[in-house]
Amino acid sequence: MRLNPELEIVEKLALELLVCARTAPKARGQDDLVLALITEKDEMEKIAQEMERIAERGEAFKFFRRDAENLRNSDALVLISLDFKRPVGVNCGGCGYTCDTILKEPKRGEDYEGPVCAMRLIDLGIAIGSAVSKAKDLCLDNRVMYTIGVAVRKLGLMPGQIILGIPLSIKGKNIFFDRKF
Repeated sequence: MRLNPELEIVEKLALELLVCARTAPKARGQDDLVLALITEKDEMEKIAQEMERIAERGEAFKFFRRDAENLRNSDALVLISLDFKRPVGVNCGGCGYTCDTILKEPKRGEDYEGPVCAMRLIDLGIAIGSAVSKAKDLCLDNRVMYTIGVAVRKLGLMPGQIILGIPLSIKGKNIFFDRKF
């Protein structure tokens, strides 16, 4: 008999989320997303510690500390990044530039780096939505966290101008529900 063996499958279930993100529709069928999975506690701890350092910026950033504790209590972490290399080419204007000029603009930003193509951001959002929809179907507690992505980016763990983290939890109580500062 194996008691409480459900954690043995968390990595496989997380990979299903990555499949959903990868196969989500993308503008013109072009894919600028980078996907990653972390299940090792020491890697998640490194990110949590960086989140706590970011929380030291001041009162407005104290939620980074709360989210760091959520990450520590998670069983896996899915990361989805927009590694913007080329605009879609439709000149929608959503980024504030044209497709011919956006790549010539100086890069700016603290937590994220812009400008980036608005259509590529929509692709990122659709991929995130597909992943968390699958998490719901699999009964994996989860939360989309800007805070994790900021720490991952600051640590240089994966490429991309915008990174979002989706921590996953298999517990008797959803650790992302009654969160307090």
